[in-house]
Amino acid sequence: MGELIFIGLGLWGADDITLKGLDAARSADEVYFEAYTSLIGDLTKDSLDNLIGKNVRFLTRKDVEENVRELLYRARDKRVAILVPGDPMVATTHIALRLEAEKLGVKTRVIHGVSIYSAAPSICGLENYKFGRSVTIPFPEENYFPDTPYFVVRENVDRGLHTLVFLDVRAEEKRFMTVNEGVAILLKLERKLSPQEPLLEKTIMVGVARAGSKNPTVKADYPHNLISYDFGSPPHVLIVTGKLHFKEAEALRLLAAAPLSAP
Repeated sequence: MGELIFIGLGLWGADDITLKGLDAARSADEVYFEAYTSLIGDLTKDSLDNLIGKNVRFLTRKDVEENVRELLYRARDKRVAILVPGDPMVATTHIALRLEAEKLGVKTRVIHGVSIYSAAPSICGLENYKFGRSVTIPFPEENYFPDTPYFVVRENVDRGLHTLVFLDVRAEEKRFMTVNEGVAILLKLERKLSPQEPLLEKTIMVGVARAGSKNPTVKADYPHNLISYDFGSPPHVLIVTGKLHFKEAEALRLLAAAPLSAP
């Protein structure tokens, strides 16, 4: 009897995997690594192979989104493990893959890993339950760029809620949006969509780089300062704050070097 196991790898290196996940990967017949929805800084194929003790095959976007049936058919008779950055079911791609497997009668299992959803708020001292809807800022295209990121952030801020803003990752192209780019895009959208009522330029934002590593960068400030701040190498994520509790404001000053004038 086959099985498809989604295993979260956590945020940074091969040693972030849980003991349960490691045991499942080592006992699988075939192990794959989905390498395009995110970036794990210290992770290499050699480190994965050595940790798990077998050849780990890397999956491309095409493998997961277009050639998925071949992978699912293999899981009918074999125990197949897919290693996924962060927590497996955060990305809608993996939810869709799991549903397809279940429709084909393939048993699925999820072994969770540390997610940026919880790591980003906790690393800077913000209260997790005060976050509203999250959103992703995509890289601008020549003839298309959505207004959705701005409207989601604006609605959350108006409601006093924080926003976790994911920044576009195109791992196969080695393109990773920076906090600086994300902030600049939000301000540009505000000038276009709400020029008479600017709000974000007076709102504290928090840039987080390399969460889960030994040397993360966490910086809170007003956007005009964050645009020029050096966050170093990716991955980056952005938080736009809503109404700050006094303990959250204190945490941002102590943990993220927020300016003393911050609320």
